Amino acid sequence: MMLAIQPRRLLARPKGLLLFAIFTATLYWILLHGSATPQTARWFDGSAGPAEATLQEDPNAKPAPLPVTEPSKDEDNRQLEAEAQQNAEEERKKEEEDQREESLREQFDKEYEALAKEHGADKLFGQTLNTLEPAKKRSHAILEHLTPAKAKAYFTDHQPYFYNPYPKNNEKTKPQQVPCDGPDGTQPGDIQVFLGQPAEFPEPGFGSYDILGMDGNLCYERETRLGMYGYQTDNDTSRPYDWDKVRWGQLQEKCARKNKARFDMQGHPNPFLTTVYSRQNSSDMELNSHIESGPIHAESHLHNEYPKPTVRTLRRDTRDLPKAGKSKQIHGSESRTAVLLRTYTGKLYSENDQQVIRSLITELSLRTGGQYQVFLFVHVKDTAYAIWDDEGTYQYVLDKNVPPEFRDIAVLWNDEATQTMYPKIDPKKATVHVSQWLSVQKFAQEFPEFDYIWNWEIDARVTGHHYDFVEKLATFAKRQPRRGLWERNERYYIPSIHGDYDTKFRKEVEHVSGKDTVWGAPKLPFVKPVGPKPPVADPEDDNYKWGVGEEADLITVAPIFNPINSSWISSNELWGFNDSTHATTDLPRRATIVTHSRVSKRLLDIMHVENLRGNHISSEMVTQTTALLHGLKAVYAPMPVFFDRPWKGKDLAKWFNGGLKGESGGIGSAMGWGREARYRGTTWYYRANPPQRMYLNFMGWEDTNVGGKLWEDDHGRPCLPPMLLHPVKDIEPTEPGYKSESNLPYS
Repeated sequence: MMLAIQPRRLLARPKGLLLFAIFTATLYWILLHGSATPQTARWFDGSAGPAEATLQEDPNAKPAPLPVTEPSKDEDNRQLEAEAQQNAEEERKKEEEDQREESLREQFDKEYEALAKEHGADKLFGQTLNTLEPAKKRSHAILEHLTPAKAKAYFTDHQPYFYNPYPKNNEKTKPQQVPCDGPDGTQPGDIQVFLGQPAEFPEPGFGSYDILGMDGNLCYERETRLGMYGYQTDNDTSRPYDWDKVRWGQLQEKCARKNKARFDMQGHPNPFLTTVYSRQNSSDMELNSHIESGPIHAESHLHNEYPKPTVRTLRRDTRDLPKAGKSKQIHGSESRTAVLLRTYTGKLYSENDQQVIRSLITELSLRTGGQYQVFLFVHVKDTAYAIWDDEGTYQYVLDKNVPPEFRDIAVLWNDEATQTMYPKIDPKKATVHVSQWLSVQKFAQEFPEFDYIWNWEIDARVTGHHYDFVEKLATFAKRQPRRGLWERNERYYIPSIHGDYDTKFRKEVEHVSGKDTVWGAPKLPFVKPVGPKPPVADPEDDNYKWGVGEEADLITVAPIFNPINSSWISSNELWGFNDSTHATTDLPRRATIVTHSRVSKRLLDIMHVENLRGNHISSEMVTQTTALLHGLKAVYAPMPVFFDRPWKGKDLAKWFNGGLKGESGGIGSAMGWGREARYRGTTWYYRANPPQRMYLNFMGWEDTNVGGKLWEDDHGRPCLPPMLLHPVKDIEPTEPGYKSESNLPYS
């Protein structure tokens, strides 16, 4: 009892209440925190650890979040200062780079202006038959193609020669070429040339006649060059030929049919649609089986992955074309080449434009028995015309924009046609300005009988013979070995310092390139190369044999350069070509300024397939890069390029082959933004000034105080060696005092 009532007594006292409260609070705290593992100090190492065995941790348990702490003002200030310093450093580097570029521009301008005072400056202009020197040596093979004309020219004392650059029929070769008729029902004749070059005409700065096997010791004058194609002098009183009644398309088709035993007139469908990336491709079968039935839809062989766009067919005839997987009889083994003369609606065709087109058709198609066929490839710029939906609209656009004689060689196309063909490409990127080759690829799918296609700029001019020029480029490309080819391709060949192309130049390029060389396709997990594999692992084990005798898939007339770090404005215009470990901008690539080039059907076919996959590259990179990625043969044929200043070879190398290893691309490239003014004095570049002046003078018209009737009375008729000029625009008679100039900005 006493024990039972003692607590009550305790609680009845004030001091007891206090002790009870303390006891209760202590017990509550122990119960609340008793589950925590007690920690004891480890004095021997200053760390803390469990006194007893620790509890097993849950491996899936997430760590408790750390409390959010606001950065102090000091930390904010330090971060801002670091960013400001970084921005200032970047700005300083940019200013230094801009200053360096400005200094280079000033240095080039200084040298260019200084050379204007040297002997040899502006010798591209005003060279005439009066100063012709015919005494240079020429090989017997070239002399065989020259026949003295019986009639002398009234405007010069020099003897004109008929020039026939075509190979003679080999009686042992079957089948033989069958001659074709021209517009008047007879076989076309030969143009006339003069032997020699004007005394002071400069040597090429880039390229060479000799390595191409081309005769640079011939001089072409306007009347003997273009007279048979409609050129007439002002005092010619003869009745002009009625060219409007000519149908060049019919003449070319008739010529090809007469020679059908030589060619495969049907062609073959794109083999890569069903063999490469076959589980991802749309077969695009309708392009190989059209045409009469109207719009046809694409179908995928396996997974039907792509949308089914309505097809806009370029081809207007109704011949049966090969279908994928179906065999056919092949009549002949000679290759055929289409020449797509790129033009557009709204263009006004000058007399000279029409004369040049007639000469292209005659010299390339009719004189070769259909080996070539020329098309006017017309871009319809106004999208309001429904050319695919209504035949009447198509014909209206054709009649309004193409001279009568060329309407049956014209092929109309527009951006809508290419955009619907490639649904995986952003339509904004599938326009002629960014994607010039999409239309050519479409042509290749619908005209499979052509093994090669020349993408020919309407504002380019060959002063010499068209067949001779393009065949010499193709022959040069065919004999090039693949060893060291990509490295030679990316340099301007400067004969005055590089020496012989096949020996000294080849060895020098290999020496500076070292092991950094292209030998077969690069290994990328998202590209399946269609080209051949190298015969040996190490290029040094190949004695310049691989590739010799192999037709080139790509022939360019300017270097195929590496655009990475070149400051060229389009160097990053590519889309796709990536995976989880490769960014698009890491893709190895090459480019050439100006798209004037010959491309094989094989290259166009695989470009078509890559575009169906959504992989896409802009115009001046796509043929070169696709050839690189797929191990195909690409060749820069170093045609002669001339300068209006007497540059020394070492200075040309400094300004145009300024890369780290003497290449034209990469760091310091002349194609970089702000550096293209270096090309203003050349005969080939899209911003060059001499081509327009030279061709206007060639046609007898004044430009920059040279040319015109009175000037020619004193100095004679201009004549030019064979060369390819670009750009040449709007060739019409000029007024006294006229001076041509390029209005395109350089930076």
